[in-house]
Amino acid sequence: MQTGREFAQAPGGGGGGVIASLLGTIICFIASGALAGGSLKFPSSQLEPVKWSELAGWTADDHLAAFAAYQTSCQALLKIRRTDERGELSAALSNVCRRAANLQPQELETARAFFEQNFQPVRIGRLGEAEGLLTGYFEPIVAGSRFPTPEFHVPLYRRPRDLVAAGYKPGSAAFPNKGVRIARRNENNELVPYHDRGAIEAGALDGQRLEICWLRDPFDLLALQLEGSGRVILEDGTPLRVSFDSHNGYPYSSIERVLIGRNLIPRNAISPQGIRDWMAAHPEEAAKVRAANRSYVFFRVTGLTNEGEPVGAQGVPLTPGRSIAVDRVHEYGTPFFIEADLPIERRKPASPFHRLMIAQDTGSAIVGPARADLYWGAGEEAGRIAGRIRHAGRFVMLLPREIDIAAAGREPPLPVPKPKIATLEAGKKGEGRVESAG
Repeated sequence: MQTGREFAQAPGGGGGGVIASLLGTIICFIASGALAGGSLKFPSSQLEPVKWSELAGWTADDHLAAFAAYQTSCQALLKIRRTDERGELSAALSNVCRRAANLQPQELETARAFFEQNFQPVRIGRLGEAEGLLTGYFEPIVAGSRFPTPEFHVPLYRRPRDLVAAGYKPGSAAFPNKGVRIARRNENNELVPYHDRGAIEAGALDGQRLEICWLRDPFDLLALQLEGSGRVILEDGTPLRVSFDSHNGYPYSSIERVLIGRNLIPRNAISPQGIRDWMAAHPEEAAKVRAANRSYVFFRVTGLTNEGEPVGAQGVPLTPGRSIAVDRVHEYGTPFFIEADLPIERRKPASPFHRLMIAQDTGSAIVGPARADLYWGAGEEAGRIAGRIRHAGRFVMLLPREIDIAAAGREPPLPVPKPKIATLEAGKKGEGRVESAG
C-alpha cells in the first residue's frame, strides 16, 4: 500500500537556524553527507540525541501495542538476506529484531524496557526546523459492481498491458513509485508519455478489458487512488480488496488546491464531503478539475479477507494507529516516537498525541526526514480522523544502540558556497541575460 498524499513539504519556520560543529550536540547532514561506510544517510537533516526522560508522554504510551506492530516489521526484516551490500542501519535493525523474535512481553513496563535497552532516541528534522509534518491516511470502503450499470459507471482499472517502466520487465510485480520513466510504445515502437487522467477519463483505455469493477462516482475512485488501497463492497455484499499496482508516471497534483485556486470552493469549506458534493453538482467542471491532476493509479486485487488490514510497502499488514508511511530515506521497521497535538477525537481542540509508531509504508508525496502519514484503519471514522490531520509534529527516531551517532560529526558539512556576483550583460546577442562574473 503506497499512499498518494500530496503534501510533501514540512511547515516552515519550525525552529530557527541550527549550527553544526564537532563540539555541538546536534549532528547535521548535507545532501551528500553520510557516515563513513554509508551507515546513515539522511540528506539535509539534523540529528539530536536525547534522553528517554525528555520524551513527553513516553512512559504513558501503550508499548505492548507498539511492540506487536514492531514484531510485524521484524517478520519482514528477518527474511532479508545478509549481504555486504546491506547498510549498517539495516543490519543493526535486523540484529534487534532477532532479540525480539521470541519475546512475548505481557506487561507495559517489559515492552518499554525492550525499546529502551535496544534503541537510542534521536530527534530528527530538516536542517533548521524543529518540527516536521504529519498527515493521516486510511482504507476507504466504497460500493461497487462487477458489471457496469447506470448507478455504477466509473471503471476501476488494473495495469494496462502497454504500460512500461524503464528498467523493469513488462508486467513485473515490482513497480517504481518515482524516479523512473513511465511510458507506452506508440505505433512506431517509440516510447511516449502514457495517457494522463484526462485522456483516460475520456476513454483512452476503453475496449482493453482492464476493468476490475465499476464504482458509483469519480470521487470514490479518487479516494482509492489517494489512499493507495481500499475495500469495494459489491452488490451481493462480497468485499473486493484492491491495492496500488502501478501508475501512469505523472506527479500528483492536489485537487483541493485546484478547487481553491479556481475559486470553486472556499478554503474554509474544503472537506472530503464538500468536494464530493461539489463534483456531483458540477459534473462537467469537475471533470476539468480532475484532469488538472494528470496522475492516475492502477490497481490489483489482493487475497486479503475482509478482516485483514492492508499490506504496506514493507510487505507486512498495517496496524491502525501504529503504522506510518515515511520517506524512502528511512529504513522500514524503524520505530519513531511522534510528539504532536492532533484532532483525533474532534476537529477542535487538538489533544496531545505521544505515540511510538513503526515505519512500514511509503508514498510518492511523503518526502523529507520528518514527514509521516499516520494510518488509522478502514471505514468512515478512520477517514474522518485521517482527513482532519495536517499538523506539525516532532519526530524522535529510535536507532539501534550499536549505531555510533557521534561518528557523524567527524566530517562536518561544509558551508554553502557564496554565490558569484551577477552582472547584467546588455548587447545585441544577450540583451537582458544575467551571467556570472568571474
